[in-house]
Amino acid sequence: MTETVLLVGGGGREHAIARSLAGDCDLYACASNRNPGIRRLAEGTAVIDETAVEEIVDYATEVEATLAVIGPESALEAGVADALDDAGVYAFGPREAEARIETDKAYQRRFMRDNDVPGCPAFETFEDMEAACDYIDSFDGDLAVKPAGLTGGKGVRVIGDQVTPEEAKAYLRDADYDRVVLEERLVGEEFTVQAFVADGDVRVTPAVQDHKRAYEGDEGPNTGGMGSYSDASLDLPFMAEGDYAAAVEIIQAVVDALPEYKGVLYGQFMLTVDGPKVVEFNARFGDPEAMNTLPVLRTPFIDVLTAARDGESLPDLNFEKQATVCKYAVPEGYPTDPVAGARIEVDEESVGNALLFYASVDERDDGIYTTTSRSFAVVGLGNTITKAEGIADGALAAAGEGLRVRHDIGKRELLRERIDHMNELRTS
Repeated sequence: MTETVLLVGGGGREHAIARSLAGDCDLYACASNRNPGIRRLAEGTAVIDETAVEEIVDYATEVEATLAVIGPESALEAGVADALDDAGVYAFGPREAEARIETDKAYQRRFMRDNDVPGCPAFETFEDMEAACDYIDSFDGDLAVKPAGLTGGKGVRVIGDQVTPEEAKAYLRDADYDRVVLEERLVGEEFTVQAFVADGDVRVTPAVQDHKRAYEGDEGPNTGGMGSYSDASLDLPFMAEGDYAAAVEIIQAVVDALPEYKGVLYGQFMLTVDGPKVVEFNARFGDPEAMNTLPVLRTPFIDVLTAARDGESLPDLNFEKQATVCKYAVPEGYPTDPVAGARIEVDEESVGNALLFYASVDERDDGIYTTTSRSFAVVGLGNTITKAEGIADGALAAAGEGLRVRHDIGKRELLRERIDHMNELRTS
């Protein structure tokens, strides 16, 4: 029987999911924007907000979906997976209660502490912002300031890196947050590991390093991610033997304590001198990390979905032994004041051997228009990170006027800085 899969979401992550599924199922998609890449791969698409639960269920029923994949965290927080499950459409994504591992950072930290999940930094949670400011004054060291709810990867402020203590306090007083988490600043190199999870099974994917800062040289404000890279093996060049396995053990500990979890569990780690520590968990594929992982996944993704639904053991995952480098093109002014509603040209012919993933754009009758987020990504694949980077960087010629890119992601010089940084920390 051919499966009918509904994909919820319209970004670069979802375009990568669509590409990995389209040849093996009848694919339908719904999102608040019109993604031209997803449209070309799907049997049908609908413009439905990712949090419009009833409309999504109605569309799933209309197309007779047998499976669903939930892309964005906003849909998980709204309970889309719950509603689809209840309607008889198995959703590969956690129900609202389990998705709190991402959607509520205060819950996330308490969950780790209460269940003895390794890698949890020292933390405190606050509902009173003045009390939080007093804690900043009294803490001996630097802190990361995190809103408890979803902020699209742009809400964190790190004292000693991005802001001063006074700036952090001003941020807390000016922002309209109900709860915040203050935790010790972790020093090292960040990386992520994404895992497929169902019925207690955990199948892990290669480590990826994302680049959050808006500008080259890791300068500027945080973004949803300007690009990322993975190596031809499971780990990354700055990681030592055992670091990847330690991260996987942390993910397994979460699943052991949360046996009802299903979908993708994304662990974002800081590799410190004491091993991996948890920056946060996400309850879905990363964006851009999905664009690194899915193109090299040899195991059909549809086999993962059907095994999860049918209560079977998840298949072992096989990956091409290739490195990947992903680079985003974003609207001018992103992330602080992005130019939305501008018509852009994407020269698909100039992409060459790279993969092109459309993201937060809106396709109209007369062309493609920007939204307030990232526009498209290119992904290069090669035997080494350097070769993959060259392919990706050449493909950025597809970006016309009105778009900005960050070229340094995956370049040899930046990789060397990451390696040297960890070597310095280990020897000091």
